[in-house]
Amino acid sequence: MTMASMITKRVIPRRTVLRGLGASVALPLLDGMVPALSALGTTAAAPVVRFGAVYVPNGMVMQNWTPAADGARFELTPILEPLAPFRDQLLVLSGLNCTPPPGSRGGTHSRAATRFLTDVHPGAWNPQAISMDQIAARELGRHTPLASLELGLEGANFAGSCDSGGFSCAFSYTISWRNSSIPLPMEHNPRAVFERLFGDNETTDPQARQARVREQRSILDSVSEDVARLQRSLGPSDRAKIGAYLDAVRDVERRIEIVEAQGDREVPLMTRPMGVPAGFAEHAGLMYDLQLLAHQTDRTRVTTFMAGHELSGRTYPEIDVPDAHHPLSHHRNVPEALAKLTKINTYHVSLFASFVEKLRSTPDGDGSLLDQMVLMYGAGMSDSNSHSPYNVPVLLLGGGAGQLAGGRHLMYPERERTPLANLHVTLLDTLGVPVERMGDSTGPLANLSGPGPDRLSGL
Repeated sequence: MTMASMITKRVIPRRTVLRGLGASVALPLLDGMVPALSALGTTAAAPVVRFGAVYVPNGMVMQNWTPAADGARFELTPILEPLAPFRDQLLVLSGLNCTPPPGSRGGTHSRAATRFLTDVHPGAWNPQAISMDQIAARELGRHTPLASLELGLEGANFAGSCDSGGFSCAFSYTISWRNSSIPLPMEHNPRAVFERLFGDNETTDPQARQARVREQRSILDSVSEDVARLQRSLGPSDRAKIGAYLDAVRDVERRIEIVEAQGDREVPLMTRPMGVPAGFAEHAGLMYDLQLLAHQTDRTRVTTFMAGHELSGRTYPEIDVPDAHHPLSHHRNVPEALAKLTKINTYHVSLFASFVEKLRSTPDGDGSLLDQMVLMYGAGMSDSNSHSPYNVPVLLLGGGAGQLAGGRHLMYPERERTPLANLHVTLLDTLGVPVERMGDSTGPLANLSGPGPDRLSGL
């Protein structure tokens, strides 16, 4: 064997998939997938930049979200405190706006959700109304089985109108748009997502999955022979990685099975679909873990997630907030209401933080999944009482494969009315999918990739 062949040889192809009865289990990035004696960053197996968006409904208590200081001197606010372990990869962005077109009326919640990734107001809908995640998916999806994954915690309702001004429910129930006429529903059933990730879509036998389900066999049971064969060819480090990954897959599968079994015992009149956890934290945890597995196995490089749809009336008794979220969001500056809303906002961030910790703990190449991710978290309005589209709450987390420099609060001057669209243009460039403009963008955002002036221009 020549030195050249040793350098280019791979022990395991990057796209290795374990197949069983109605199951298809992709593998995470392993050391054995990297060409021998070569630098990781120059190989086809090198980590790739990934994107995930997380949306929270009904605005934010901005005085408990926005840090007082800018630059690296900022202190975490009560809502942001759960993200303290990731401060070095955190960028808090202030001064970005979803400015409504002149004369626009109504649909304040619809517009908040829609503008978050499209930069186009529903009332000014046009053929260019494609969300940035789908712009990224058109390119990044050429390399993955799934172009993108759209998840949520509440069922999709696209029928009728759900907001003032007669705006379609679609505008409140999704943040992802393939184009102006195709809203992408947020899947909220963990079983459906699990089957998208691990069901064998390539099988010629449509009854294979049903047979496995009837036999109550785990997907891992059905691929056990392939796993055993693979393990014999791996080094100690990769065996440990595979073991941890398969344990995680089985844990998610087991949790889904428990929820489904509980669903069988539910009172028949309950409307919650079978397989959807009753508890918010349990449901969110499952959906975050499914996103983790999707990125870990490179099933997709683009995910979007709604913690709730706009106008959501969910209650949170588990954190001593029995009030419905949307009515509570019209707080009228009542201290008790603001305190309860802060609890909800912080709760959402804490669940997100648990997901971030798992990304940081998951190896990917010579770093972690978090090192390769661009996570965008926020809401489409700031103060919920006034439905303000100005200074919307947005943060970024992750290393962006070396393209983001965290540990800072970047403040864009209020007088410049910097569009949120400028962030989308910049992130698409970071993802390797450059566009000239989106919606009302005026140019890229300054300084996401490295230190510079604390107070910034939007251009």
